[in-house]
Amino acid sequence: MVVMGKVVAAQGIQGWVKVLPFTEYVDSLLDYDTWYIGNEQSWRPIKVMESNVHGKLVVAKLEGIPDRTAAEKYKGELIAVSRDSLPEQVEGEYYWSDLIGMSVVNLEGHAFGTVDSLLETGANDVLVVKGEGGETLMPFIASVIQQVDLNNKTIRVDWQADYLK
Repeated sequence: MVVMGKVVAAQGIQGWVKVLPFTEYVDSLLDYDTWYIGNEQSWRPIKVMESNVHGKLVVAKLEGIPDRTAAEKYKGELIAVSRDSLPEQVEGEYYWSDLIGMSVVNLEGHAFGTVDSLLETGANDVLVVKGEGGETLMPFIASVIQQVDLNNKTIRVDWQADYLK
C-alpha cells in the first residue's frame, strides 16, 4: 500500500469525509475507484462513490458511511492505494509517500533527521526534514540529493550540517 492522504474531518451531514492528500497534485486521489482506509497494520478496501477537489482537500462520499456521525469515526485514518495501481516511475523519480519517513544523512555521515513532508515550490520540490536540530529545508535537486536508497530508507545529501545556522 502507498499512503496517499489522511481523513481530517467529516463534511456535511450525508457522510462525506475531507481528505488531506499527501500527493504532489491534490486531484491525484480522484483517479482511484477504491481506496484502502486504516493504518500501516490494517487496511480495508472502501469504494469511492463520489469525490472532488475542494481547495487543498479532497471531499469524498465513501461506501458504507451514511451520515456525519459515521464519517467522524474515520477522522485520523490514512488513505492508501495499492502500489500495483500506481503508474510506473521513471529512473530518478519518486513518489512523495516513498520519501516521507526516510532518514537524511550527509556525505560526512551527519544525520539530519527524517523526511516529514515535501513542499512544491514551482522551481523544485523541497524536503522538510525534522530532527534533533529542528527543521531543515533541502531542495530536491541533483546537486543536493546524491542517493535515494528506497531499500534502506536513506537519502544521502551534499549538505553541510551548518548551512543556514
